[in-house]
Amino acid sequence: MMCSVIDTSKGLVLVVEDERPIADLVRLYLSREGFGVQVEHDGAAGLAAARRLRPVACILDIALPGLDGTEICRRLRADGDWTPVIFLTARDDEVDRILGLELGGDDYVTKPFSPRELVTRVKALLRRAAGPPETDRIRSLGPVTVDQSRRTAAIGNQPLTLTATEFDLLAHLIGRPGRVFTREELLAAVWGYASHAGTRTVDVHVAQVRAKLGGAAGLIRTVRGVGYTADA
Repeated sequence: MMCSVIDTSKGLVLVVEDERPIADLVRLYLSREGFGVQVEHDGAAGLAAARRLRPVACILDIALPGLDGTEICRRLRADGDWTPVIFLTARDDEVDRILGLELGGDDYVTKPFSPRELVTRVKALLRRAAGPPETDRIRSLGPVTVDQSRRTAAIGNQPLTLTATEFDLLAHLIGRPGRVFTREELLAAVWGYASHAGTRTVDVHVAQVRAKLGGAAGLIRTVRGVGYTADA
């Protein structure tokens, strides 16, 4: 069964969650903030809704009937759909969280969670995805160029395919070459929150960005015991 809220002043958020009380709570808090909300309760319906409705963001439970949340994300990314994704998970298991991020997720929230925090993370993710208001934010480091107004990145003439969070992480580091950032600083600047418990998220995303940079991966260096820096 599908449920929807008509107000889409801030865009439509797709929530795929099989626990109906949780889904209803998330829908309530998102709708209060001016988002339209589409709720689905199983993986197949969620994937179909994502493809049909083109939401501004997806909130996916990992443990779903049929297709799980990570598989929905994997299929969307395979389609070339880079809609921001936040995972919900009851599994306090680092392997599950890392898998979700490696498949192209932008963030995750572990149950039980504060619905206010979830809405805050959705809003922060969409602000980042919208990009800065400036029209000339083009920065380069070595062979890598980042255009923040168009939210595109390239190595030479070869475009890079990045999630919203991967793009923001790369742009933040390249925009401040030589500066060393702690993981907590990157969480605050890129994800919009700071928590020691979430620093593994930074490591996974840095690894993903490096993998996509290929031969230019050395631009992002690990500073042992501190964090990361970008340097040509």
